[in-house]
Amino acid sequence: MTDMVLNEAKQAVLSATDADAQGVCPVSNADGDCAILVRDLHVYYGGFRALKDVDLRIASRQITAIIGPSGCGKSTMLRSFNRMNELVPTARTEGQVVFRGKNIYDPDVDAVEVRRRIGMVFQKPNPFPKSIYENVAWGARINGFRGNMDGLVESSLSHAALWDEVKDKLQQSALALSGGQQQRLCIARAIAVRPEIILMDEPASALDPIATLKIEELMRELARDYTIVVVTHNMQQAARVSDSTAFFMMDEDRAGYLVEYGPTRQLFTNPHDKRTEDYITGRFG
Repeated sequence: MTDMVLNEAKQAVLSATDADAQGVCPVSNADGDCAILVRDLHVYYGGFRALKDVDLRIASRQITAIIGPSGCGKSTMLRSFNRMNELVPTARTEGQVVFRGKNIYDPDVDAVEVRRRIGMVFQKPNPFPKSIYENVAWGARINGFRGNMDGLVESSLSHAALWDEVKDKLQQSALALSGGQQQRLCIARAIAVRPEIILMDEPASALDPIATLKIEELMRELARDYTIVVVTHNMQQAARVSDSTAFFMMDEDRAGYLVEYGPTRQLFTNPHDKRTEDYITGRFG
């Protein structure tokens, strides 16, 4: 990344919301204002350690961005928040990820329930080969929703800024939507099961600039009601949308570790660690 891009990222931070100046989870001593508390986390795939020694606090109802070079464990970190790594047969997790006062890796915790309350939106839109309506209703239905399904579908699509675009074609295939619309549909599907946290793994990387901007605007809107954690390679995106940023690197054994975590404004304009500055200015990564 050039210094010009860095300056653009800094400007995005300085012109964005001042929410991060109100006190965020990284500098708080209280667990109560944290949606997720990570303690001494290590993640392995077979004999390979993908993450090591991670301690992290994720603030409630804010957007936390995870940045770092390819291969440093960003997506593994994200998936550890709702036990998605367990879908890889060789994966093993040590340490704690505390959600609502409970370590989600305790033996008595139901992983399916964790994933209902901590939803996920993936890099590539993955709508089901069903109607737009059924894409939104499906998760709620299998989770036992017995209320007004029409109202839930409309509310979820509205929260995902998609209702006005699809309200007259709810029975059409979701696969006929544009890439940006499909991604917003996937967000609506995640919202429909009423999660508390939404994880996003590079949600706009496959989209054009206009669709990317819509996703970023949507993220800011959703942060009023949800905690959002987003992995992104786009420094300007991290600067524009997030309240806090976590920077990861990897050691000589390719194990990812947390270098620096703090309010996005501070991390982009005055990082404490030179490695952070080197990364965001494009000197490596």
